[in-house]
Formats: sequence, structure tokens, C-alpha cells
Amino acid sequence: MLQFFRKRPEMPSAADALPGRSTPTPTTETHFVNGHPLKGPYPEGSEQIVLGLGCFWGTERKFWQLPDGIVVTAVGYAGGFTPNPTYEEVCSGMTGHNEVVLVVYDPAVRPLEAVLKTFFENHDPTQGMRQGNDVGTQYRSGIYTANEAQAETARRVRETYGEALKARGFGEITTEIVPLDTFYFAEGYHQQYLAKNPAGYCGVGGTGVTCPIGTGVAA
Repeated sequence: MLQFFRKRPEMPSAADALPGRSTPTPTTETHFVNGHPLKGPYPEGSEQIVLGLGCFWGTERKFWQLPDGIVVTAVGYAGGFTPNPTYEEVCSGMTGHNEVVLVVYDPAVRPLEAVLKTFFENHDPTQGMRQGNDVGTQYRSGIYTANEAQAETARRVRETYGEALKARGFGEITTEIVPLDTFYFAEGYHQQYLAKNPAGYCGVGGTGVTCPIGTGVAA
């Protein structure tokens, strides 16, 4: 995506990051696929988690295509320094942000472990600041949590999947697990991009290793 932008494989410091702006970037009001309000209000009992696993066009689709338990998805930016960044700024590597997906889910139908199973199986979490040919800080593997309970679950799933990957010859998982500071909604044209542009770019690719959490089978 926009390969003409300079890629930086290292995080900028807060002092070096772009200044951003005080006003949010305009986005769409409703989910293109299911019609639910993108920014809520969300149903009582639903929970939210923010996930980074590569180019957000393809990764968002992996979650809205799940058969049940997903209320809404949205793409955006998190994990950096620049307030209200634009897509071009994030791609410059000078905001520190990751391309991420907000997943609003019903834990009674699809528990967090199942959401994270989809997360881990649909990218290679051992690649550091890249996913395949997509190189840059915005393509790092990350889980941005709403509370300590989510963080504990994420650490447990990461450890379990890390063991499964090692058994298949992969290196150490580089997935960061940190509390969510702010989720910035991306520009409207990015939201559910592959539903609007079915032939659009999708760089999503997993390792082929099953995440054994919740499956009762060995990877």
C-alpha cells in the first residue's frame, strides 16, 4: 500500500514524531457490510479490542467474515504518538502508529480467546516491523487491550501460540501487548475497503500453524 512512502523499520521517539492535529479525521458513520454504527453505541455486554496484524484492508475482513459474535469492525491507528494522524503520515513511519482493526465482539458468543485465535492464525507474529513485503512500523504485530483481564488472556494465548510456532521451526513471537491509549478511526475510504473494492490489495498471510487455544487439539 502506497509503497512510494519511505518505510522506517524503527519507532520514532515522541519528540521526533509528527505533530498531528486536534481534530479527528473524518470517517464513515456505518459499517459498509452490516450497517451497524461504526462508533457505537454498541450493544450492552459487548467488548472491544484493537489488533494490529498487517495491512488493515485485509485484516479487517478476516474479522467481519467470522460467522457470529462480531458486532462491528473498523480500521484505524493506535500505538503511536501523533494525535489524529492521516494515513499518509502513518505510512511515513513518523507517527509511531500501527495499522489496526477495532473489533467489537460479544464475549458470550465469541470469547476473546476465539478472537485472538483469528488474530494469530492470520499473520506471522514473528516478523517484527513487517508482514511479508509490507515493511514499516505500521505493520507490526500488536494487541492493544482495554483492561488487565484482556491483557492476561492475550499473554496466555501468545505464550501458547509461541510454543506451537517453535515446534514448527518459527522464531520468537514479536507481538506487543500494551494497554490501548487512543484508537483513531481511519479515513472513510479505508473502512471495509475490500467489501467496496473486492479486487483490492490484501497482504494477509498466516503461518499455517493452528492456534490451539480453545480447539482441544494440538497444533
